[in-house]
Amino acid sequence: MSTAKLRVALIGGPMYDALYEPFTDDVEIVVHADHLTLNARVAELLDAGERIDVLSTHGKYAPSQRRWLHPLDDLVDPATVATMEPGAVALCRDDGDLLCIPRNVDVRVTWWRTDRMDTPPDTFADLVAGDRVFGFTGRGSGLFGLFYELVVGAGGALFGSGGEPALEAPSAEAALVTIATLGARCPTGPDGLVSWHYDEVDDALVHGVVDAAAAWPGATTLLRGSAVGPYLRPAPYPSGPQRRVSYSGCHGWAIPTTCGDLPGAIELVERLCSADTHRREASLGGIPARRDVLAGVEPVDAVDAERLAVTRATIAESMITYPALERFPTLEDTGATAITAILTGESTIPDAVDVIGHALAEVAEPI
Repeated sequence: MSTAKLRVALIGGPMYDALYEPFTDDVEIVVHADHLTLNARVAELLDAGERIDVLSTHGKYAPSQRRWLHPLDDLVDPATVATMEPGAVALCRDDGDLLCIPRNVDVRVTWWRTDRMDTPPDTFADLVAGDRVFGFTGRGSGLFGLFYELVVGAGGALFGSGGEPALEAPSAEAALVTIATLGARCPTGPDGLVSWHYDEVDDALVHGVVDAAAAWPGATTLLRGSAVGPYLRPAPYPSGPQRRVSYSGCHGWAIPTTCGDLPGAIELVERLCSADTHRREASLGGIPARRDVLAGVEPVDAVDAERLAVTRATIAESMITYPALERFPTLEDTGATAITAILTGESTIPDAVDVIGHALAEVAEPI
């Protein structure tokens, strides 16, 4: 067994970094970046055979990394897996194999300014019909996730039950009209909507740039501790005309095949799955994947009780996620780029529908 420090690759950002503090001195961090950058850099390193012992990944991205990952069922203690929410574990499997073990359950709730709005936005139709500014990511995975929510919330689908493309032009166009309408109310320019990823949306809400926005659980501490925290209240994610859905998933821990210290990597993953680590996740506002820890989370006040109730209801009733696709990142990147081009005026809605339709067909084809 190697005596060198474990080499780990971690997602970075305010929503994630505080969880790492107890073990960062014990490891060598080889990548620490937002998820899109993390995925790209990790792919380069793993493809070159570079050693990474433990990888921070996501249930939707793990299938695209499958060729580099150890299935965990025969490595991690089955009792550890049994402590996790079954739905979260299912989101981390591909073709039956557990490619990562869940760190948390990631579902968003709406945070709205009570000093600017009388009631929270209940539906996307309400938002479109009104004049309030709703913040969302103008690029990357969050933007394509919004498109996905709007399509499914209106009764549509990206893929059929057999994995075939199922997107219909009218539902795609309606979703893009909603995005374009809401986007037109947000700031423009290089620091405007099209530059926003998750952290920037949180900042826009904190600094009063938007009246409401959806936020991941890990942003709770930042939002509530800000100057506008006393005016923020949680609410369910806005509903579509047919369903209230929330694009969701699970961050997780994986062990690449380039691991140079398998016993050490397994030990670290077990530590990251411990009740203590998941309680730390909960203390930071996250939703821990461990059932025992999640069941024991106590609200700190009445607003936090609302947040937990809304989040638990969303997990039980509204979670949607993409099918496991090896080439999913290609679809997400192509689709998001096409939608951003609408927001910048560089493309039209029909053109974006065509681009997304072609991307769906490409990733659905047998490899």
